[in-house]
Amino acid sequence: MSKKQEQKPVKENIRLQQITQTLEINYMPYAMSVIISRAIPEIDGFKPSHRKLLYTMYKMGLLSGGRMKSANIVGQTMKLNPHGDAAIYETMVRLTRGYQALLHPFVDSKGSFGKTYSRDMAYAASRYTEAKLEKICELIFGDIDKDTVDFVDNYDSTMQEPTLLPTAFPNILVNPNQGIAVGMASSICSFNLAEVCRTTIELIKNPDHDVASTLLAPDFSTGGQLIADQKALEEIYQTGRGSIKVRSKYNYDKKNNCIEVTEIPYSTTVEAIMEKIIELNKAGKLREISDVRDETDLSGLKFTIDLKRGADPDRLMAALFRCTPLEDSVSCNFNVLIGGVPMVLGVKDILTEWTAFRVECVKRRVHYSMTKKKDRLHLLYGLRKILLDIDKAIKIIRGTEDDAEVVPNLMIGFGIDEKQAEFIAEIKLRNLNKQYILNALNDVEKLEKEIADLEDILRSRKRVDKIIISELEDAIKRFGKPRLTEIIYRDELDEPEPEQTVDDYPVTAFLTREGYFKKITPQSLRMSSEQRLKDGDEIAQSVECSNACSVLVFTDRAQVYKSYLYEFDDTKASVLGDFLPAKLSMDEGESPVAMAVTADYSGYMLFAFGNGRAAKVPLSSYRTKTNRKKLTSAFCAKFPLTAALQLDEDGEIAFIASNGKVLVFHSGSVPEKAARDTQGIIVMKLPSKHRLERAVPAEKSGLVNPAAYRARGLPASGAAVKKEDGDLNQTRLM
Repeated sequence: MSKKQEQKPVKENIRLQQITQTLEINYMPYAMSVIISRAIPEIDGFKPSHRKLLYTMYKMGLLSGGRMKSANIVGQTMKLNPHGDAAIYETMVRLTRGYQALLHPFVDSKGSFGKTYSRDMAYAASRYTEAKLEKICELIFGDIDKDTVDFVDNYDSTMQEPTLLPTAFPNILVNPNQGIAVGMASSICSFNLAEVCRTTIELIKNPDHDVASTLLAPDFSTGGQLIADQKALEEIYQTGRGSIKVRSKYNYDKKNNCIEVTEIPYSTTVEAIMEKIIELNKAGKLREISDVRDETDLSGLKFTIDLKRGADPDRLMAALFRCTPLEDSVSCNFNVLIGGVPMVLGVKDILTEWTAFRVECVKRRVHYSMTKKKDRLHLLYGLRKILLDIDKAIKIIRGTEDDAEVVPNLMIGFGIDEKQAEFIAEIKLRNLNKQYILNALNDVEKLEKEIADLEDILRSRKRVDKIIISELEDAIKRFGKPRLTEIIYRDELDEPEPEQTVDDYPVTAFLTREGYFKKITPQSLRMSSEQRLKDGDEIAQSVECSNACSVLVFTDRAQVYKSYLYEFDDTKASVLGDFLPAKLSMDEGESPVAMAVTADYSGYMLFAFGNGRAAKVPLSSYRTKTNRKKLTSAFCAKFPLTAALQLDEDGEIAFIASNGKVLVFHSGSVPEKAARDTQGIIVMKLPSKHRLERAVPAEKSGLVNPAAYRARGLPASGAAVKKEDGDLNQTRLM
């Protein structure tokens, strides 16, 4: 038996490294590559994958020629983009007219390319489809052969490719672009080409131009209705971040009792919407729907919602807008690579950067043309010297024995350089005539004028701006088209509040002076009625009502916030409750002063002001067709508010002033005004240094004999407090 060989322990090659060092050496290069070379678009509006594909198609002659099989295009693109045919073809699909993802597609397609609004409608294989470049690509590649942009080697240094494309319009904002990098992302929505170009023109003319006056709102290839929020748009325009609401377009077919949806938000798909509707229908939340089906065909998108008999289509759509992607948010994050550095820019900054980029392109194009003309002029200068003595030139050429000596001998004989002599030596004998000489001399004068003009352009920023403006106007004329996405304003929406099924049971609502709110059931109150409050706080109002009621919270800024009691959680007396400024998203520093609880908006609000005035406003004035949560001008803001009383019917009210007088009057003597901010009438006359301190229903005032303070007419000064009511000033009432 052989001896067992002794096994020596293997030493593993382990090298310790700090995690920060690993990130810096291994991870950061990858992250930067993804940011710079893949996911984030540059100022021309393209990612590298888009640029490589379109440039390949341009070099294949697909700008003016016929269509070519997509498989051939994909194969040629792999010379610049080695990421595989599937990735290249997916990139191409998104740029096609058939896919409908772009407002202005770059690829004219033939065949099935799927649809951006459908998740399940797949595109055909590349061997079945054909494509070429759209006419708008003339504005993308018009100057690319005139040294307008830099070229670099491709991945194997066998070809050259452009680092940017010299787009003659701000494509970065005209077509949408999305990308997820490492640690950052980009989401640029599309705008109408004509609006973008006009805005750019105005900014070139006046850097202080208001962008929002010409760039109305984003525009999407799938249409829909954009719900314009001026503050949200201003934030997007200024910071490059924010979101906008887009909803579907629909029409009601009364004959067939169905809703036909023909346009949906850009950010969703038909399948996602239908799945959500079916889910809600199965859960019993949308009982009005009997069927939903996709009827999309060659004429375009359409899906139909069949309604049950008696269903209200507008109310149903209001519920669908709230609960399904039929209304969706489109997020904006204008992250753009500027000189290889990712920057989140507003619209004005992006257009300024694009203008600077285009100025450089135009100057390089002018310089290229000027250089070509100078080279031609230089040759003609040499020709002019020869034409002054043609016989001498012929004699030199005839007297030269070696062909290689012709150019040097011409250089010596006429004092010209090698390029000029080479050009002259190549002239045909038939061209040495009078007409050719005159034409050549005329060309010299013409070229001198053209070169002087081009030099003036390079020196004048105004002339460069004029060129850019004329190109933008040409883009509007050739490719401008009406908006696809309709702009509507939230205040203009005649939208009924959707019905909601809620549990209805008795509750008591409490409001404290510090702005805390509690909703407590009778059972909970019976178990424990001792209220927990912050130090110094107290209960200001308590109302017995039901869980389905609406609650209106009036604030010290003369605003009212509307909500429903069922939107608040049931709580106990032993907790502080909801802090209303935070719960209702009130403005900074805003505080509640009173609440009103109603089931049907019957009755009215009586507002008592510090100067003795009273205003009566029907609660129905606070009812809106739209589901608005906040109303401004809820009451008159010109006078300090003392109390806001909710009254179901007219009755006697007690006014208690700081001068020790009390006035009791019937609220029916105060006329109703539908205008919420009505100033009302003077009820109690007060000396200049005194004010109305409290206003309460007479039965809750603590007065022994309220009739003793009743006035015959209004306004009145009131009566001094009687002995039996001597402690009235110590009683705190609201």
